[in-house]
Amino acid sequence: MEMVAIDQAAPGIATLALFDLDLPRAELDEYSFWLDADELLRASRFRRAIDRDRFVARRGLLRAHLGQELGIAPQMVRIATDEHDKPFLLDDPDLAFNLSHSNGLALLATMRGGAIGCDIEWRNPDLACPRVAKRLFAPTEYDALAALPPDQWITGFYNCWTRKEAYVKALGLGLSYPLDSFTVSVAPGEAARFTSDEKGWALSAFEPSPGYQAALVTGTGPSPAR
Repeated sequence: MEMVAIDQAAPGIATLALFDLDLPRAELDEYSFWLDADELLRASRFRRAIDRDRFVARRGLLRAHLGQELGIAPQMVRIATDEHDKPFLLDDPDLAFNLSHSNGLALLATMRGGAIGCDIEWRNPDLACPRVAKRLFAPTEYDALAALPPDQWITGFYNCWTRKEAYVKALGLGLSYPLDSFTVSVAPGEAARFTSDEKGWALSAFEPSPGYQAALVTGTGPSPAR
């Protein structure tokens, strides 16, 4: 399942691909041959077979698409991580990419000449509770959520969650960057945007599949200091 094919992204233009991670065994076996030693070790640590298979699927699909970008075989793609554990391509650092997954789907975003972050979330009603929102979101975001009609709370929660996660992933600073240090729009039907001053960064949001919410952040400016 692909939303947009990855095909030599132009500078500053983001491309997206949506993957189904529940794949036939033959396909998973092929992907396993593409993974490096570290990926195979990570796969072996999953206790549940479905989690292990989905890990192999997303790493294999990631390698297939990045290999297409680089013009090389998937098993030849060399992926490293920086000091904040943000992945990058050793052989083409200018090609930024980000992979997010949730409940059997994965979203891949790529872009040349800038930074990119994406997030996909299945709208799990058990996670979308006021306690989580109050702990992770900025006070103005929590107040905006609390003002929504009850039937819009879950959608608003995941609007906020995915937009904030995508931005943090685009910045590449990991857990060191607090989620309440910037703000985004949350109300269903309202345009996706930063409501704090995040110069040089663009935010968009969409529903990639029924029951899922996703966001994309791109930018070329420096990471803000907090």
